[in-house]
Amino acid sequence: MSGERISKLFNIQYPIIQAGMIWCSGWRLAAAVSNAGGLGIIGSGSMYPEVLKEHIQKFKKASDKPFAVNVPLLYPDIEKHMAIIIEEGVKIVFTSAGNPNTWTKHLKSHGITVVHVVANTKFAKKCEEAGVDAIVAEGFEAGGHNGREETTTLCLIPMIKEVCSLPLIAAGGIGSGKAIAACMALGADGVQIGSLFAASEESSAHQNFKEKITSLKDGDTELSLKQLTPVRLIKNEFYQKVKSAETNGASAEELNTLLGRGRAKKGMFEGDMVEGELEIGQIASTIKSIKSAKEIMEDLVLDYNNCIQHITKL
Repeated sequence: MSGERISKLFNIQYPIIQAGMIWCSGWRLAAAVSNAGGLGIIGSGSMYPEVLKEHIQKFKKASDKPFAVNVPLLYPDIEKHMAIIIEEGVKIVFTSAGNPNTWTKHLKSHGITVVHVVANTKFAKKCEEAGVDAIVAEGFEAGGHNGREETTTLCLIPMIKEVCSLPLIAAGGIGSGKAIAACMALGADGVQIGSLFAASEESSAHQNFKEKITSLKDGDTELSLKQLTPVRLIKNEFYQKVKSAETNGASAEELNTLLGRGRAKKGMFEGDMVEGELEIGQIASTIKSIKSAKEIMEDLVLDYNNCIQHITKL
């Protein structure tokens, strides 16, 4: 598999990175992905500082492979998270949902490789100015928090490639080796995959959520809550309340009240498929079974190699 820039940067076998998804990306999933040749990520956005420390330490016992921690920059206790990351000797950090200038220099001063997630060319340029080591370009198809521009991955990759020379990781709508090949054909050096791993055996998500993912059809998700932070949701009862409120012109304050506290935890971690906030990507409609992270990695690599052979024959 190509993608030498990313494989060398992270010292991994395959340029496949597991997304840092809230309530899904604990140490168990990260270790399974890293042990299978990719880059596992601990998603700190749903963790208290002491919980993050525990997950980092448990990863180290389960794997000697490289791993990363994803830190959403809107996290309220971010100073404590960053202190733990440095204290625990984490070598790679993915930052998202904020300005790359805020923490990049500080992290790099401690020898940490920094990757930032963007959804447009403006922030890709800001990443280069901030000195990050690589960027994730996340298209409209992605689950979780998303860009307001609604630019699809296949449009976003060449657009960012045109204005930015940093190693480029494609994200959003990638659920097969064929999709990896397509992203690399457009200039990506690697890929980040979320939904497939959210439904894996090692995912820390509730079994109800995993089974819900495998039952989805195309059109069962939609980008919502754009007045707050855009997020792709499964169309359940909670989503219908959000949709109704938005249609009736609800203010950001009203939407915040409707969202409340712990809504994502209620859905993805505690298994409430009715009133929970259920975040997943469009590619979920192609996921039909719950597999181990190792099986997912093997399937991706095999499908990619078969795709390249097919294209070569053409």
